[in-house]
Amino acid sequence: MKVTRPMLAVTAAAAAAALVLTGCGSGGGTEKSVPATATGSLEHLAAEVKCTPDMQTDADELRQAICKNADGKFVLLTFATDRGQREWINTAKDYGGHYLVGRKWVAIGGTTTVAALRTTLGGDIEEGTDHSAH
Repeated sequence: MKVTRPMLAVTAAAAAAALVLTGCGSGGGTEKSVPATATGSLEHLAAEVKCTPDMQTDADELRQAICKNADGKFVLLTFATDRGQREWINTAKDYGGHYLVGRKWVAIGGTTTVAALRTTLGGDIEEGTDHSAH
């Protein structure tokens, strides 16, 4: 295969676009890097963020506790299945809120609390429906 100048230009442009899209370009962001998403029991996750869980629900399919640490007050939930977790989140998001979502766990709290928890637990932030315009 013969490489031509137009083909080299396209390849270079594609490589530059990939770097920009993945955040590997120069000028790095000010946001802290997010660690790998934590896993484990409710008690393990609570210990990771230095809180003593106040258990509210302890059922086979769902465990829920209220936690408080230096970052603020939040609710921590663990789920028996991924499907159960997704169904719960989809319903809960109708009520608004800020959710930090990991594999079979969710932390719910204010914007700054959820962002702070993410620096320890990893995960993805999901936002509930905003009803303020209604």
